[in-house]
Amino acid sequence: MIYEMRVYHCLPGRLPALIKRFDTTTLKLWEKHGIKQAGFFTTIIGSSNQELTYFLAWESMAEREKKWTGFMSDPEWIAARAKTEEDGQIVSNITSQLLQPTAFSSVK
Repeated sequence: MIYEMRVYHCLPGRLPALIKRFDTTTLKLWEKHGIKQAGFFTTIIGSSNQELTYFLAWESMAEREKKWTGFMSDPEWIAARAKTEEDGQIVSNITSQLLQPTAFSSVK
């Protein structure tokens, strides 16, 4: 299993809009594309409380490439993202890391 950690750095005050988009739109589209989430988190203490961090679980890099490309090019996602940004941009920056559990990790 490969885990992807993605951190969305929101513009000031836009975190609630991002959370709403995931809750009402994005997760349904991920289900359609077979994308499996492994947890969502907001920052309590850290460099910014305007961040959403989440993990995705992938069987392989090939699976990630296929499913993520399908999701990102889905016309329903493109339209939904545009609609949720009618009041302005939500995310200023996204960072992503692909992680492999160690042999002694409680997560495999």
